[in-house]
Amino acid sequence: MSRPGNPMIDHFLSDVVDSFISSIRMTVSYNDKSIICGQELRTPKVLNPPNVQIGGTEFVSSYTLVMVDPDAPTPTNPTLREYLHWMVTDIPESTNINFGNEIIPYESPQPSIGIHRIIFVLFRQPSRQLYRSVTNQTRRNFNTRQFAEMYNLGSPSAVIYFNCQRERGSGGRRFA
Repeated sequence: MSRPGNPMIDHFLSDVVDSFISSIRMTVSYNDKSIICGQELRTPKVLNPPNVQIGGTEFVSSYTLVMVDPDAPTPTNPTLREYLHWMVTDIPESTNINFGNEIIPYESPQPSIGIHRIIFVLFRQPSRQLYRSVTNQTRRNFNTRQFAEMYNLGSPSAVIYFNCQRERGSGGRRFA
């Protein structure tokens, strides 16, 4: 996702990341359907881990992916912000998530109330093997900014997000 400084998108993601410019292409697909930023997916569509493809033309760089929900347990009272749904490190450039090291196993989003933002943040690692130093990450109250600072990851390389609600939920999230 290119981040040209769109104020609505920046505000939408500001609970998790600061404004940045994408430096690599990342695609996230559930059931062979690529996610378009801001689209809505119901919980049955996200039960299994998505396919995540990292762009690039070299195998020199490695990446870390975190998937978080800044709206847990509810958008109006996000006391678990950010909830860490997935973490994969050491993903080689120009490959997919299967080549990385899963640190926190995938847990599908299951919002019970409201529409939750589910955000995939990709960071370029300063060294090839980050996973050896990543320990004791908790799902509840994870902090993407602090994590990036602790491991010297810098600004995100790419971000993709979608809105998720339970199967019988109603309504939609609006940029406002």
